[in-house]
Amino acid sequence: MKATRSTGPHASVQKYDLLTAMAVAGLNGKTVFQTSMLRLVALVTARYNWKLDELTVGQRDLARMWSVDERTVKREIKRLLSDDILIQLRPGVRGRVAAYRLNQGEIYRRSESHWQKVGPDFAARMDTNRQGPNGVGQTVVRVDFRPTTAPEFPQETAWGRTCARLADMDPDLYRSWFSALVFEEFKQASLYLRAPSSFVANYIVTHHLKRLQDVASSEFGSISRLDIRF
Repeated sequence: MKATRSTGPHASVQKYDLLTAMAVAGLNGKTVFQTSMLRLVALVTARYNWKLDELTVGQRDLARMWSVDERTVKREIKRLLSDDILIQLRPGVRGRVAAYRLNQGEIYRRSESHWQKVGPDFAARMDTNRQGPNGVGQTVVRVDFRPTTAPEFPQETAWGRTCARLADMDPDLYRSWFSALVFEEFKQASLYLRAPSSFVANYIVTHHLKRLQDVASSEFGSISRLDIRF
């Protein structure tokens, strides 16, 4: 999905709808994710630059706004980046404040199943926002890559426990991407998995490889290479 700039005659409605999507995604998540999204909603409401579509706030200012210390701010930003809610545009180096952008596509994905709970008018607007003003070019095609009968991995296997951990961390992310992976082998600190298509393999490598490798390492031991074939 191509992110839309919230400017123009309908900008205020688009902003509120995006904030609502962030809120309902958080409310329907686990406790840690709820806290993360509550903090993010407060931050975006107060300080997001909608014209530039970016967020630039120093850690000290964030700590004061969230009533936490700067160490907590660092952990929270890291969590939002690993969850793909935020995208880093520029790192904070040499006294320069880091810049971030909301990942609207991920926010839409995480909140979509709850749009009707807000109301049919909200769901209709979100579909329109996702498709763009002409109804083309920004449509998110949700494809279920899982086989009709999803493979079951016994919990006593390392891969089975890895899947269980991933599903527990983020059920939606697991169902959308990780559940499609098939374990092939683990040898010489290398984990080999198979994806149903090059698209799935490339998406996971681009967006979710670190999470996958971190969780798998806790079950398999040190992993020097993670290879997703298709």
